[in-house]
Amino acid sequence: MSKELIKSFTALEEQKGIKQEEIVDAIKAALIAAYKKNYNQAQNVEVIFDENKGKFIVQAVKTVVDEVQDDRQQVSLKDALEINRAYEVGDEIRFEVTPQNFGRLAAQTAKQVIMQRLREAERAHIIEEYSQYQNELITGTVERVDNRFVYIKIGNVEAVMPHNDQMPGEVYKPQDRIKVLVTKVGSDAKGTQITVSRTAPGLVKRLFEQEVPEVYNGTVEIISIAREAGDRTKIAVKSSDPNIDPVGTLVGSKGSRVQNIVNELSGENIDVVKYEEDPSDYIANALNPAEVIAVQFGEANDDKSALVIVPDYQLSLAIGKKGQNVRLAARLTEYKIDIKPESQVEFVDEDSSANGEVESAD
Repeated sequence: MSKELIKSFTALEEQKGIKQEEIVDAIKAALIAAYKKNYNQAQNVEVIFDENKGKFIVQAVKTVVDEVQDDRQQVSLKDALEINRAYEVGDEIRFEVTPQNFGRLAAQTAKQVIMQRLREAERAHIIEEYSQYQNELITGTVERVDNRFVYIKIGNVEAVMPHNDQMPGEVYKPQDRIKVLVTKVGSDAKGTQITVSRTAPGLVKRLFEQEVPEVYNGTVEIISIAREAGDRTKIAVKSSDPNIDPVGTLVGSKGSRVQNIVNELSGENIDVVKYEEDPSDYIANALNPAEVIAVQFGEANDDKSALVIVPDYQLSLAIGKKGQNVRLAARLTEYKIDIKPESQVEFVDEDSSANGEVESAD
């Protein structure tokens, strides 16, 4: 060991972001393990690091006792007093036992443990650094693609985008710059893993925060998002300022704001609807662009089901292609929605309709 070692510590800290203290602790642990294994020692040992010389020193720690039972762990009071008259029974004395030559096997063992500790330290550093980006929008560069993942470079680390987080129809090529949502920062037996997504509903929210200042500063609030990635998204919004139209704010002049996000999402359709405290109005808005005549709820207070009456000619529009419109509306409002055409009820009482209730002639 020499001062060159300290230079390597500095390089590792600059390149990997691992502090010198972490590296030194890793080497200490490696030397202790190698010493005990290769010299068949079971005694209590510790390693100290001389920063001035760049040198590690192995010490055996022994306890002062009246009568020695194990000379690997203990030293007699008589011998201790010869070293220093101040020692008492119970004190610990450190004796240098640094071998002249650890040998090839010892060096290999130390290297293996050091590398393991360095990987662990780097893993912890990455998790600490990137945990702040959980559920945040970030731009990365596609590095490579295989049958399971798209590998994306974010800063100095590599993130993965699993198949179910990839947008249907999108093709990812090396060097492509894409916006993704960080959904998970963690580690497993294989190492640190940052998982990102292009399909998560949170991605749409972050894109609107980036595009619309009123959403970013909280004047307009996104209440709920229901998404079928690559095809269609419904988003419910409200404004804390009565003078601001939340839907118009997100859509923008001539649809410019929402169109920018549609372009980012490869043409995914986005319906922006106004959130209402009244569930009847909210459900009606959620079924946009279909026209709603009335909404009827279950009798139980906790019944989250609703019957929606629409004009006959609007039935297909309300349900949507393969049921998508009503499915997204149900997820957006958290109500189970059943749609019936007007012709299937004998009449709709006007007063009841105003209250969101439907009456049948039965």
